[in-house]
Amino acid sequence: MADHQSAKKRIRQSEARRLHNKYYARTARSAVRKLRAASEKEAALELLPKVVAMLDKLAKNNIIHKNKAANLKSNLTKHVSKL
Repeated sequence: MADHQSAKKRIRQSEARRLHNKYYARTARSAVRKLRAASEKEAALELLPKVVAMLDKLAKNNIIHKNKAANLKSNLTKHVSKL
């Protein structure tokens, strides 16, 4: 177990960050799933900018990789345009 005060603090910080990142990543995954499930083009077009902004923010904060965000955005845009 950690002995130094700084190591104990680092453990507390990383646990808090892990929970914070997990919440936002889970929220984004749910939004992507909801967009993919949308069957009407109008609803999907309304949802797309919100999901794209969410993915950009996650990539900016290194919660997900920037290439993963780019791939998701590309595939979602293709999906919406096919509707």
